[in-house]
Amino acid sequence: MSENVEKVRCLIIGSGPAGYTAAIYAARADLKPIMYQGMQPGGQLTITTEVDNFPGYPDGIDGPEMMEQFKKQAERFGTDIRFGVVTKVDFSNRPFTVEADDGKTIIAETVIIATGASAKWLGLPSEQKFMGMGVSGCATCDGFFYKGKDVAIVGGGDTAAEEATYLAKLCKKVYLIHRRDELRASKIMQHKVLNTPNIEMLWDSVPEEVLGDDAGVTGLRVKNVKTGEERILDVWGFFVAIGHKPNTDIFHGQVELDDTNYVRTMPGTATTNVEGVFACGDVQDHHYRQAVTAAGTGCMAAIEAERFLSS
Repeated sequence: MSENVEKVRCLIIGSGPAGYTAAIYAARADLKPIMYQGMQPGGQLTITTEVDNFPGYPDGIDGPEMMEQFKKQAERFGTDIRFGVVTKVDFSNRPFTVEADDGKTIIAETVIIATGASAKWLGLPSEQKFMGMGVSGCATCDGFFYKGKDVAIVGGGDTAAEEATYLAKLCKKVYLIHRRDELRASKIMQHKVLNTPNIEMLWDSVPEEVLGDDAGVTGLRVKNVKTGEERILDVWGFFVAIGHKPNTDIFHGQVELDDTNYVRTMPGTATTNVEGVFACGDVQDHHYRQAVTAAGTGCMAAIEAERFLSS
């Protein structure tokens, strides 16, 4: 066998809470897993400053530090963690053939997909500048930090509506910015938003610039697309809720995806339509998208992989 071809019982594609948890369980089950971390080692939590809602951290913890602890725990049990990206998969026959950007070809008896999903961003330079310093892609993750303060959120679908109503319970005022004159959200969510007293709709508007200093966000410059009028919002936080994109490009035609390109798993499991291929975390969950639920499905995927190999 070529030195560039390796055989493995369990290959984990992607890191983050789901991938690292799968690695911990797979390694403890003596599956000797190999993990390719992907483009963003540690996943979306590496762009989160403080995680306050993961059990076991009573004082909170920085997202990058938390993911480093997950990584060390996976390595402690023998996971071979590699910095790199899987570029091609072939699930047509088992064992499966997987290629990585380090030139390696992995022949895997089981594969766990944990590639996550990426938040869609507006593309403003100031948005990136204040990422994790007042700019967030997850209200349920970070809303608590803005209790009693004014915040802004951009979007028009169900996610934006849900996050705006969630923030309204915590914050003094919520500005919901939408570039059209009506929301795309379901009627029931529209009704909730429009009947929440401390949510102010900014119709026909787009964020132009996130304002701030060394301490973080201090405001948001918003423009009305019809009149050209600009307005400065005095806000402490800015939430972007224009959707997520599952990182599934390489899995098209290899495993069943739903109509929004998330990996489809059997209800209550991490099992895909391909025997021996499992999926966990945000790549198959567009509903909760939390670190703790991702970790839970990572556990499920590894247990299912071990049982599959034992059957």
